[in-house]
Amino acid sequence: MRGTDSPSVPGNPFQRQHERSQKSTAQDTRRDGEIMSEGKEIQKQLLAFLKGGNAHAGMDEVVKDFPAEKRGVKPAGLPYSGWQLLEHIRITQHDILNFSKNYDGKYHSPKWPDGYWPKEPDPPNEKAWDQSVAQIESDRKAFEELLQDPKSDLAKPFPWGDGQNLLREALLIGDHTAYHLGEIVALRRILGIWHK
Repeated sequence: MRGTDSPSVPGNPFQRQHERSQKSTAQDTRRDGEIMSEGKEIQKQLLAFLKGGNAHAGMDEVVKDFPAEKRGVKPAGLPYSGWQLLEHIRITQHDILNFSKNYDGKYHSPKWPDGYWPKEPDPPNEKAWDQSVAQIESDRKAFEELLQDPKSDLAKPFPWGDGQNLLREALLIGDHTAYHLGEIVALRRILGIWHK
């Protein structure tokens, strides 16, 4: 005689519960796998977004061969030079990077808006342009490393912020940089130094 806990007994409540539990565990595992896969895909797309150049000219293309004598020129009707736009991109991205890894709460952003724009339209010296471009590249790579850190949670609000998270800051860098690269392209067109 079979016991009442036998799986083959029709209508066995213990068996039904066991089957539901197994099905639920399998669904949870599949859901966890799907979430992990989605997270990796979001991370991959964010990294591509930060590199730029898909739907618009990328950083390398925009700053390449920008004549030194034109870097401090403010065309009529524009409030900034190529140098000021480039530095604004650098300062802002550097701020977002430092804010995003402000684990000890000691970092403080520059004062808005003055702290985010160079006052002078001209680079301070011959090397400043290339140094700014190099810093933008270096900080972008550092932010990419932060995105890929297994301890980083894209959606979790920063304890030191007021609702910001890593996903928002990544989108902010990409969006802000693309916007101002477009302005540099427009400025170069006005100056007659855009190669396309």
